[in-house]
Amino acid sequence: MKIGFISLGCSKNQLDTEVMLHELLTAGYEITPDETEADIVIINTCGFIESAKKEAIDNILDVAWLKKNNGLAAIIVTGCLAERYREEIFAELPEVDALLGVGSIHNIVEAVESVTARLANKRLPKYASFEDKNTVRLGGDRVLTTPEYYSYLKIAEGCDNRCTYCAIPSIRGRFRSRPMDELVAEAKQLEALGVQELNIIAQDITRYGKDLYGAYRLHELLHRITEETGIPWIRLLYCYPDKITDELIAEMRDNPRILPYIDLPLQHISDPVLKRMNRHGDGATIRAVIEKLRREIPDIVIRTTFIVGFPGETEDDFEELCRFVEEARFEHMGVFTYSPEEGTPAAEMDGQIDEQTKQDRMDILMKLQMQINVEQNEAKVGSTVRVLVEDFDPVSEAHFGRSMADAADIDGKVYFKASRRVAPGSMVDVKVREVVDYDLYGRAILPNA
Repeated sequence: MKIGFISLGCSKNQLDTEVMLHELLTAGYEITPDETEADIVIINTCGFIESAKKEAIDNILDVAWLKKNNGLAAIIVTGCLAERYREEIFAELPEVDALLGVGSIHNIVEAVESVTARLANKRLPKYASFEDKNTVRLGGDRVLTTPEYYSYLKIAEGCDNRCTYCAIPSIRGRFRSRPMDELVAEAKQLEALGVQELNIIAQDITRYGKDLYGAYRLHELLHRITEETGIPWIRLLYCYPDKITDELIAEMRDNPRILPYIDLPLQHISDPVLKRMNRHGDGATIRAVIEKLRREIPDIVIRTTFIVGFPGETEDDFEELCRFVEEARFEHMGVFTYSPEEGTPAAEMDGQIDEQTKQDRMDILMKLQMQINVEQNEAKVGSTVRVLVEDFDPVSEAHFGRSMADAADIDGKVYFKASRRVAPGSMVDVKVREVVDYDLYGRAILPNA
């Protein structure tokens, strides 16, 4: 029995896929990277916004074609789409043979066994499991699907922020931190596998520890990981501005292995919009946090995201956001157009904005940011940056990798020539010679070269 996997959505979802892979391999199943060779395909879905739902459904339909035309026996759908639309999927996508909610990923072997039994006896019911996502055990052994030199550490599950546009709390449940000792042990395991860069993730990593220990403890977790492992790069993703403590800033400033990089999704700067979004903290709070981060950690790289076209966003609100982006000069920035999601308060708000206006505002903001990034990158010409090597491109005969300023999958690359081949996972210094869009180009400074 060969099993194929399609993992969609964010890195947090990817870790759930890694747990399911481990459980299936432990149970003796063979995993194939080619869905056309699989007997069963498992699709771990995202269902956060409309585009993610469309991608998930398109993938299900593509795999359904294999079921009809290529001998595929069964389809199992897991993850956020399954959790959110558990009542509709079997009815509207009859090709799906089993569903697992986000609290049931540890039942993946049982799901496969049930699907296999149903192949022999069609009278058996389709398998579905939706355990309580607020009480299910977190974590688990994993099979890494990232290159061996970097990985993710999910330190919590769920979210308590209750932003009015977001369906995550209803999909993933309340915020639950994982015990610190368990996380440190997992970091040690990842180090033993060769991980050079550890990305700390959750829906909101800055809330870590509040539920278990009664206080924000991210700074303590980071300190213990660097004390008890030798992983050289530790990167912080998905922080919230109202929970950036002085202790966390001090740990980032004083601990050389915590990269001066922070992913800080701000979503907006206008107070009326932030209030309708139910964001914690106003524009003054956001500005104060950014000012403190840049003052205390002068070389910090800040990544952020904004939502444009939120219900009731006026031209004045948008212009304030544009001025803020010009002032703040973020090193990395993404922009989303507002997507009304059923079941969220914002979807029922007055003042919904037409799609063309949303798109126009996104384009304006991204053009502003592109100019900022060009200027920032051009200032790096002539400097030397430390690069985590990812691979070699035989066509251009250049290596590529990422600097401390670039997170995997979402930020830019550093391309470089070298006097000899450099193995993926190595760290080298690169002298920057030119800039093309968001990427840097240079030459490696190698010893004895």
